[in-house]
Amino acid sequence: MTTENNKSAKISQLEQHMVDGNDQRLTTRQGVRVNDTNNSLKSGTRGSSLLEDFILREKITSFDHERIPERIVHARGSGAHGYFELKESIEQFSKAGIFTDTKRRTPVFVRFSTVAGSKGSTDLARDVRGFAVKFYTQEGTWDLVGNNMPIFFIQDAMKFPDLVHSVKPEPNKEIPQAASAHDTFYDFVSLATETLHNHIWVMSDRAIPRSLRMMEGFGIHTFRLINEEGVSHFVKFHWKPLLGVHSITWDEAVKISGADSDFHRKDLWDAIEAGEFPQWELGVQIIPEADEHKYDFDLLDPTKLIPEEMVPVKIIGKMTLNRNPENFFAETEQVAFLPGNIVPGIDFTNDPLLQGRLFSYRDTQLSRLGSPNFHQIPINQPLVNAHNNQRDGHMQMNIPKGQTAYFPNTLGGGCPYLSQISEGGFSSYEERIDAKKIRTRSKSFSDHFSQPALFYRSLSKWEQDHIADAYSFELGKCTHNHIKERMLWLIEQIDDELAQTVSKNIGLVIPKNIDQPINQAIGADSNVDDFQPGPKINYLEKSPALSQANTKFESIATRQIAVLVADGFSSRDFNKMKAALSKGKAIVKLIAPTGGVVTSDSNDEHEVNAAISTTESVLYDAVYIPGGEASIKKLLRHSKYIKFINEALKHCKAIAIDNEAGQLLEQTYGKDFKNDPAVLINGDPQKFISAIAKHRNWERMEKATHIPV
Repeated sequence: MTTENNKSAKISQLEQHMVDGNDQRLTTRQGVRVNDTNNSLKSGTRGSSLLEDFILREKITSFDHERIPERIVHARGSGAHGYFELKESIEQFSKAGIFTDTKRRTPVFVRFSTVAGSKGSTDLARDVRGFAVKFYTQEGTWDLVGNNMPIFFIQDAMKFPDLVHSVKPEPNKEIPQAASAHDTFYDFVSLATETLHNHIWVMSDRAIPRSLRMMEGFGIHTFRLINEEGVSHFVKFHWKPLLGVHSITWDEAVKISGADSDFHRKDLWDAIEAGEFPQWELGVQIIPEADEHKYDFDLLDPTKLIPEEMVPVKIIGKMTLNRNPENFFAETEQVAFLPGNIVPGIDFTNDPLLQGRLFSYRDTQLSRLGSPNFHQIPINQPLVNAHNNQRDGHMQMNIPKGQTAYFPNTLGGGCPYLSQISEGGFSSYEERIDAKKIRTRSKSFSDHFSQPALFYRSLSKWEQDHIADAYSFELGKCTHNHIKERMLWLIEQIDDELAQTVSKNIGLVIPKNIDQPINQAIGADSNVDDFQPGPKINYLEKSPALSQANTKFESIATRQIAVLVADGFSSRDFNKMKAALSKGKAIVKLIAPTGGVVTSDSNDEHEVNAAISTTESVLYDAVYIPGGEASIKKLLRHSKYIKFINEALKHCKAIAIDNEAGQLLEQTYGKDFKNDPAVLINGDPQKFISAIAKHRNWERMEKATHIPV
């Protein structure tokens, strides 16, 4: 096409944009068209820039102010849009439309996040993950602001600044980033023993999920459900992923952080873009108010969970995420979640951590977003119309009309007017209160060892091994022996064998006695002994629901399969395996010695997804090596392929090989690979698929740790 033709095509495209009403001419923020955004206004070609250049000043001013304060916690996040559908009405417990109307499809926006790190930190930090859901219901916005762990570190919001200050980078040197393995955190944890339950969850595999799509979510607190008759029930909320709950090893997390620090963000985005929409079932644990004191733990204690064996989780609906944000800042960064955003049919309890969060979240959004009008930002706007007498303030986007901005009034026709409870007006639960004002904590919150011990007992052997490794690594990073010894004594209160393993790994003896842990719950005039954590009790031997070994192992959809090939690989082997994997909706990636294309033994050319020098084994869920003598000879000469396979073996991943590819396994695993159930040799692709669905062959772990990488 000639230059003139090119020019004509561009003009016609612009004209078509104008006809369609999509005129994309560059303008200032006041709509003035701009004809040059590359050069500032100058006094001559080489002269000074002029102050009158309003286009330059607007562009630079906007740039200088385009960042807002990041969240103090949960700074690094990923978001997605979707919807929630109720499958079974629970109108006997709640009058909330989202829990009674099975015909609704309620829009949602979900934000996942790490807690401790800054916006620029890695996705793969060992950390709690935020799991916050904004429901745009027909009765107003409801925010279920939770985590991927069912409990929290502390019992009272008064201690939240102390917790966060302890885990954040140490203020004298601003290190370490997004890491809990340092002295100040363990100094706090070893003194505030209420942290031990959430802490052992963070030491478990739950703190390093394989994907944001493969982790549970929890509302953490005990809330209330209120029905039409005003009857209250206690409730805990659960999100259960349809893909199951899966994690990675710490060794993988460290390496993924170097190879792809956006691993979780990219995984969520790519799955939605590919139409593989992540889904979670919403479950509830409902407890009659009459049973509030039935258990050996306090329902209002946010460091305690209710074992599913005691109160089963009832599945009532499903959430699907089907759309990525159009703009990260406008949506994922500016979204404001508030635990105080509830609708009629849902109410709060006296959980002291929840009560503090009701204040804290609104306060922090005022600081971050700069105005009480942050609800007018599109991502935060309710689905229903809002009418009130609140006016003005920074960044008022609306133009309120009328003479009156007060209630009651006659000049405005009495509008906006009040709603009766029967019309959907919110009414707080009428809880009877008869108590003295006192700054203390209930003695029923003082059991700090029983539930960490239950969690540990409920795990499989490989999960327990990972916890021992995590404690050993984290305490090994501390420099003060008195902190490490205090932690060893506390771990021994949870489980003696666990403490012995960690003690041996860090080279310190478990002390026989330590000074009593200082429980920060007590007041200055309280009896210290009354608030010390008591010995653990065993009210349930195990809770299988707490172990990832009992999760769903059904689908291989979106699993990343590395196919190791070089020129001359077997077309027959590859085509058979690829057809089966693609049918299961796994993602097949060809890893070749170089980029470009790779040729099979049938002279078919295939596009290479990654050169071996640009990728790492930790980014994939399983490995397949087709036969082909020429291909295998090339792979054997390349040390990075040997390392790639060794790491997959070490991390207990499924591996399938055909024909000559067995030579690679002999060089890595040795001849014992033939006895590994997760190494498939010239076998049925369906068996490989089953091995991938199981996520890992953890029984290989002991042997795999001796495989050189």
